[in-house]
Amino acid sequence: MAHIPYVPYDEATGLLAELYQKYGADSGGIDNILRIHSLNPASMRDHVVLYSHLMRGRSPLTRIQREMLAVTVSAANDCFY
Repeated sequence: MAHIPYVPYDEATGLLAELYQKYGADSGGIDNILRIHSLNPASMRDHVVLYSHLMRGRSPLTRIQREMLAVTVSAANDCFY
């Protein structure tokens, strides 16, 4: 698997430090799927906005159906997310 560099928590400043706190405070850390955006904090924020819209926004699909689709695609791609 490729290695993507990221900014460690203790080196984060400005917007990145705010986002690390906002998205990782409750769980004790931030998932790697978001951490890869640390070199471009605005993209981390936008990733969360897009995900929230897709999973919680208005849709003809229920939340459960969307989650089932996400799990199916992840399994088909052999992805643990």
